[in-house]
Amino acid sequence: MQFEKSSLQYLKDLKQNNNREWFSATKSTFVKAQNNAKDFYATIRENLEKHDEIEKFKLFRIYRDVRFSKDKTPYKAHFAGHFSRLGKHLRGGYYLRIRPGESFLAGGFWEPTKEDLFRIRKEIEIDATEILAILNDENYVKYFGGKFQGEELKTAPRGFDKEHPNIELLRKKGFIAVRNFTDEEVLSEFFLQEIDNSYKALRPFFDLFSDILTTNLNGESILNE
Repeated sequence: MQFEKSSLQYLKDLKQNNNREWFSATKSTFVKAQNNAKDFYATIRENLEKHDEIEKFKLFRIYRDVRFSKDKTPYKAHFAGHFSRLGKHLRGGYYLRIRPGESFLAGGFWEPTKEDLFRIRKEIEIDATEILAILNDENYVKYFGGKFQGEELKTAPRGFDKEHPNIELLRKKGFIAVRNFTDEEVLSEFFLQEIDNSYKALRPFFDLFSDILTTNLNGESILNE
C-alpha cells in the first residue's frame, strides 16, 4: 500500500487552481485521490492497532471554513487525519498531514484543557526527571529531535517560578512531537513503515503523560473505575 504519485500531483494542482470551477471539472480525479488517501489512512490504523488501542479515526474534509478567514480559497490542498486512543486511560493522539512539500506527522497534546495543562506543569515543577528521560530517549531523538513543539508563553505561567531549572518546559502551552517528510519520502514504499516506527517512538511519551493525567500528585488514580 502506497500513497500514489498521482494523488500527490492532484494536491499540487489543487494548490495552483484552488477554485470551485476547477475542482468541479476535476471531481473524478479528486475522488480517486481521496479513495487512495482513505485506503492509506486505513492501513495506518491497521498498523497502529497492532501495538496500540485506537478508538476512532477522522479524515478531515477537504472543504475549508472561510467564514472568519482572510484566505478565501475554498479547499485544503492536503489530506489530513487524526487517530484517537481508546478510553480515558489512554491519552494522546496521532496525526498525519500529506501536503506537497509540507507533509508531517505529529502526536501528543495540542491544546490541553487548563486542568490538564496545570497538572502537567505541576509534574514538571516537582520532578521533571521522567519527562526529560523521554526527550532523551534514543528513538524519540531519532524521530522527533529530542524536543516538544508547540506554542509557548513568553515568561513563566502564573504561580510558577521563572527561575525554575525546567522553565522552558513550564512555558509550553502544548506538548507535541513533530516529524517532517519530503515528497520523496511520502511516495516511498517505506513511508508506511516510517510512519509506524515514528508512532511507536511516541509510546513512552504517551504512557508517561497518560499516567500523569490520570493520577494526582500522590500517584493515586483520579479516574472512576
